[in-house]
Amino acid sequence: MSIPGHFDPVPVPREVTPRADGRVDLIGLSRTQIAALFLDAGLDAKAAKLRAKQVFHWLYHRGVTGFDAMTDIAKTMRPWLAERFVIGRPEVVEAQVSNDGTRKWLLRTADNHDFEMVFIPDATRGTLCVSSQVGCTLNCRFCHTGTMRLVRNLTPGEIVGQVMLARDVLGEWPRGSMAAPDFDDAEDDEGTDYTPDGRLLTNIVMMGMGEPLYNFDHVRDALKVVMDGDGLALSKRRITLSTSGVVPMMARAGEEIGVNLAVSLHAVTKDVRDEIVPINRKYGIEELLQACADYPGASNARRITFEYVMLKDKNDRDSDAHELVRLLRQYGLPAKVNLIPFNPWPGAPYECSTPERIKRFAEIVFNAGISAPVRTPRGRDIDAACGQLKTAAERKSRAEVDRLLEEKQAALG
Repeated sequence: MSIPGHFDPVPVPREVTPRADGRVDLIGLSRTQIAALFLDAGLDAKAAKLRAKQVFHWLYHRGVTGFDAMTDIAKTMRPWLAERFVIGRPEVVEAQVSNDGTRKWLLRTADNHDFEMVFIPDATRGTLCVSSQVGCTLNCRFCHTGTMRLVRNLTPGEIVGQVMLARDVLGEWPRGSMAAPDFDDAEDDEGTDYTPDGRLLTNIVMMGMGEPLYNFDHVRDALKVVMDGDGLALSKRRITLSTSGVVPMMARAGEEIGVNLAVSLHAVTKDVRDEIVPINRKYGIEELLQACADYPGASNARRITFEYVMLKDKNDRDSDAHELVRLLRQYGLPAKVNLIPFNPWPGAPYECSTPERIKRFAEIVFNAGISAPVRTPRGRDIDAACGQLKTAAERKSRAEVDRLLEEKQAALG
């Protein structure tokens, strides 16, 4: 059986397209991968390991975008690095700010495909909504992104690059100089003493464009870089991966990534979920909830979040709320239910439930002892709210992509 949607997901991780100048972008790579590149480039094993440690720190802890800023690396070494490697960021096509402070960026890959990311500031946290694919293959009917075709998976560098770019824009890389007593060729570094600054970006949710578990290897590798204590150092408890129910990959996500799990449930009966979340035709509700019950690390301290978009006269009856409670109890799930007022988009086939209906639904779930907050819509005025992300990206053949890149390079001279 094929997976519902426009077509089956890309099953093989996409290799990074080589740059025309032959240099390698280091963003998205681990220390081990960077050391291997340095070794291949001619450094001996000891030097490669040392340089990788230094470069990793500058990339992910300090956020520098050029090798000249790496002041604990000898000046004679910096040109050698610049000749062979680059420090990339996604290209920003457009940046928007909502009336409520939500920010949305339209980003572009090196091969001219567009995707989006969103930053949602709150009083006690700042959450970055990160994309894992250009487009999506799931075709969920309430989701604007689901009306796109899947173009391709994002690479680890393109995923980590979103976090890097957000920190650039928010201005929260550590400032000041860094003493480097562990490195024997460190040079004098001018400036004030190095101090870490408070951060606005405190949480990451893999809830942007795409289904993360259909790009598992790249999402895993990217998040391991994000969680590395010597770099971006974001705790796994502050990262949430959202899936529409790719059951075979859920256990691996728990074992190999270990972040919080969110599940796009949105319905409690087969007929309704088959309609609005078509992957349900392949992995049904019972199979999905059993995978949730088996998810490594799930506990009352680390509850699984069930996302439930409120659709008028579709999934918002009292009987739906009672069935949701019954299912969560049946599988013994440590659960939190996020009730999401439907965010409209042009041509959407549904309407949002009334505030009174949402309140009644929340009360039924809450009175059963299950947390059921109603999510406040954010960024609606710039189409940055849940389910609204979409770009004009189209699926292009490799020949078309190559031709467009040649035309762009020719125009640049």
